[in-house]
Amino acid sequence: MDGELATLRPLTNELIMAVLDKRGFTYFTDDDGDVGGWWEDNLIYFFRLGNDHSMLQVRTRARRSFTVEDVPRLYEFCNTWNHDKLWPKVYVHVSDDGSVILCGEVFADLERGVTLPQLDQLMMCGISTGCEMAAASDEL
Repeated sequence: MDGELATLRPLTNELIMAVLDKRGFTYFTDDDGDVGGWWEDNLIYFFRLGNDHSMLQVRTRARRSFTVEDVPRLYEFCNTWNHDKLWPKVYVHVSDDGSVILCGEVFADLERGVTLPQLDQLMMCGISTGCEMAAASDEL
């Protein structure tokens, strides 16, 4: 990505996959067409959101699962993390079956386009800080 012309391009799954390919990462495309992969046993997706799919959300699902009894201390963890850290925004998700997971997200509005180096930086920020959050939650 060094030396490439800084041309703004629309956010596409192909652009996301180009960044992952350039870094030699293994990834998949699910049945909905979303791109995801596994980093340090954490599931990380690269979602394109919004009416024109120009918003990037790098969402990490931490490897560890929790129970409903863990929710109060998970809220405390999230509040502290979100107060002290810039990325990712962290939240608790309780499923209908009572399972509890911790998620983190890095979000960017790319309506005007994105360069490959910018997209690389955003995606690597999401991956590295998502894995950092997951590792910190392992100590709960």
